Amino acid sequence: MATVSPPLPVAATRGSRIVLADGRELIDGIASWWTACHGYNHPHIRAAVAEQLDRMPHVMFGGLANEPALRLARRLAGILPDPLGRVFFSESGSVAVEIALKMALQYWLNQGVRGRHRFVSFQGAYHGDTFAAMSVCDPEEGMHSLFAGALPKQHVVPLPEDEAGMAAFDTYLARHGEDVAAVIVEPLVQGAGGMRFHVPETLRTLRAGLRQARSSAQVVPDIVTLSKALTGGTMALAATVASDRVFEAFLSDDADAALMHGPTFMANPLACAAANASLDLFEREPRLAQARAIEGHLAAALEPARELRGVVDVRVKGAIGVIQLDDMRRIDWLKARFVDAGVWVRPFADIVYVTPALTIDEADLTRLTDALTDVVTAWSRER
Repeated sequence: MATVSPPLPVAATRGSRIVLADGRELIDGIASWWTACHGYNHPHIRAAVAEQLDRMPHVMFGGLANEPALRLARRLAGILPDPLGRVFFSESGSVAVEIALKMALQYWLNQGVRGRHRFVSFQGAYHGDTFAAMSVCDPEEGMHSLFAGALPKQHVVPLPEDEAGMAAFDTYLARHGEDVAAVIVEPLVQGAGGMRFHVPETLRTLRAGLRQARSSAQVVPDIVTLSKALTGGTMALAATVASDRVFEAFLSDDADAALMHGPTFMANPLACAAANASLDLFEREPRLAQARAIEGHLAAALEPARELRGVVDVRVKGAIGVIQLDDMRRIDWLKARFVDAGVWVRPFADIVYVTPALTIDEADLTRLTDALTDVVTAWSRER
């Protein structure tokens, strides 16, 4: 039986550093699964949470409301493109996806349309670990393959990345589209599927074949889900944001038309206070410029790894850097070597990747990328 390395006890976090119980400090290369975008323990977020804790840590969102949640909903609606303006809060990304899928199904039912009960998703996709979310993940990627017989069957197709792929996608929709409630896609990066990147044109062509997804792709979806860095890595919170058109399909004198979903900690005031503070930082500090600077550093620092034996690809998008390997059988060896080098990096599938905090300083970023290339170089020599 394979042995599993025990987790490392953590005593504290600060900035881009993880402090272990034995006193060692690691530079965090993945910002706690890219949630701690402002670094750990940011004073502005801490102060906002402490103030809210004194006032009201939680109150139910059924028949009641709270100011941090209302303020956050307005701010998200203001940031997202029109007509995305209706916000539904939950406590995790997986649940946000469940709610989005449920919204899409009920949207059609509320309009008297029966039979649209399946979803189109893409090979390499990952959308969460709850059951409906698992069903729209790539069934071959390994995390959920054990549950194949228990999951609803969806349309999982290749992500169209050129004219031929788009033509094949259009043909597939023409043949199978009558039972499709919605198409779900990760914009620009398939994260847990292996940090696979696609260009903005992919989303534009997808939407053109349906109706139109967002941000640098300048595409507006009907529903978008948000979580991960929403609170700056401080509290659990997620949002499912729908267009006015979707929202209006749930307005009716018929109680059955309402979206019956009510997470107990929905719109938790503490989490919403943290999220508002995180948005403050995005508004007043140069996060996009910092991401561009990290992108330039990663591109230059990781490129030499492309020439190493066993390296399949080196790719960078924004503050994401990836070295793809042809063999990951020595994953525990890699993890241990990274810790020995003073960094926290978690290889998975066939990739070694980093997604550091946007606030990481140049010295720590250099130590991180040096460790990445040094360890992969040692792996290449000893494979």
